Amino acid sequence: MALNCADFYDAELRRHNEIFRSAVKAGTRDRVLDIGCGAGQSTRDAARIAVEGSVLGMDVSAQMLEIARRRSAEEGLRNVVFEQGDAQLQVFPAAGFDLCISRFGAMFFADPAAAFANIGRAMRPGARLVWMVWQGQDRNEWSTAIQQALAPGTAMSATTAPAFSLGDPTVTTKILNASGFASVDFVEVHEPVFYGPDVDAAYEALMGLYMVKDPLARPGLETDAVLRRLRDLLETHLTADGVLFDSRAWIITAHRADG
Repeated sequence: MALNCADFYDAELRRHNEIFRSAVKAGTRDRVLDIGCGAGQSTRDAARIAVEGSVLGMDVSAQMLEIARRRSAEEGLRNVVFEQGDAQLQVFPAAGFDLCISRFGAMFFADPAAAFANIGRAMRPGARLVWMVWQGQDRNEWSTAIQQALAPGTAMSATTAPAFSLGDPTVTTKILNASGFASVDFVEVHEPVFYGPDVDAAYEALMGLYMVKDPLARPGLETDAVLRRLRDLLETHLTADGVLFDSRAWIITAHRADG
């Protein structure tokens, strides 16, 4: 991939990140927890605002966190720390945070109910939660179109893919309420994802993504035909702004209930 994974994801989600950054509304003294922070773009955005507070970015990827630490140091940010760990299991200080954010990082817990309860205990009463998550898979062309190119005529899995696990507002609200959060709200974000400035760059990027690499590794696959379909798909999505796929997400906001 011409871009490393960190650069690719930041470029892919640039339009989403602008909306997310506006929604976060961190305070200057906030203690912020960033779940699934990756290479730390959202963490650094929060740290620039919470100048008298602190920001903890958490992710399971040591490689991404190495990039996050380097970029934060390069910017001279002194109020941000990154830790490798799983927020479902991490022991956080009780009521230790004023704000919990996550840009597409909260959908992958093995046990969402346990994870959200653990995060809830780490939030002070009245603390805010601001997460961006994908809506259902059928609302995200970047997933459905690529899946059809990989396996034409295949129905989407009856089991919700992890990336879309929080796409149902009713289900997600129920879990958050049970975890101590109230005033749960969903705001739709309808922006395209960016896969590259041209077809060649987008094709190279796709080859590095797990949702393409894993199927291509399966025995018996007619690889040449699949690769032709993928390139044709990218051709049809080439615009003046690059290769774009439709997507729909939610910004979820909530408050930690008192008591």
